[in-house]
Amino acid sequence: MIDTLLMPFQFAFMQNAFLICLIVAVPTALLSSFLVLKGWALMGDAISHAVLPGIVLAYIIGIPLLIGAFVAGMICALSTGYLSHNSRVKQDTVMGVVFSGMFGLGLVLYVSVETNAHLDHILFGNMLGVGTQDLWTSGLISLAVAAGLVLKWKDLLLHSFDPAQAQASGLPVNLLHYALLTAISLAVVATLSATGLILAIGLLIAPGAIAFLLVREFRTMLWVASLVCVVSMLAGTYASFFIDSAPAPTIILILTGVFILAFLRRQFLTRRASRQRIAQDAQGQTM
Repeated sequence: MIDTLLMPFQFAFMQNAFLICLIVAVPTALLSSFLVLKGWALMGDAISHAVLPGIVLAYIIGIPLLIGAFVAGMICALSTGYLSHNSRVKQDTVMGVVFSGMFGLGLVLYVSVETNAHLDHILFGNMLGVGTQDLWTSGLISLAVAAGLVLKWKDLLLHSFDPAQAQASGLPVNLLHYALLTAISLAVVATLSATGLILAIGLLIAPGAIAFLLVREFRTMLWVASLVCVVSMLAGTYASFFIDSAPAPTIILILTGVFILAFLRRQFLTRRASRQRIAQDAQGQTM
């Protein structure tokens, strides 16, 4: 029985899969907390889809694919910000147009060149095929993103919650804005080999959304989001071995299930508190 339970840890490809989970879980969870608070959930979705043309162009030019992905992600983020500030169209609409256009461009470029790279691996990740180079690349990027978020979390919190107050307090609002966009692009690049482009958005939204439902203090929200993301990624990878499924979608399904449970818990607590207030009001009126 114990041998069966420990079987996934005996294979090198599963060990690398568990390592990549530990590497990317914390920075994506921290970043998701800021994105949920700021209302930038769709920005992560936009960037994760928009890096595809950068990957294909990097392959054509012969440069590392991660560089192309990062450049494309930043182009998407900057163009979205420019269009939303210089037009009457709302930001979510602009993001939908930009990321769908860049994703379509990426697909057109992909089918126009001959390559041995599998589109499924780019879109959905190849966690079981992660190598040593992928671990080092994701590790360095994740360390940089996590360190930046931890060191500047108070400034980013004020910027996310109240940009006007942040500017009045003397904070470099524009620098924080573009630093957050850069962190999103780097996080997408870090998760490229693990969850792919499409499922990366789950890691950039779900942990923060779950923590937002469970706790009220932002400092605690960062810890809870990180813990939820780490446990969900390890559990999804472990379960995928036994049910013969891909790790990335299994992880997303677990995060979705945890979100539903957190939502139901919040609804239950809200209704119980409401009933208690009604009972106290009724008791006060009778006295």
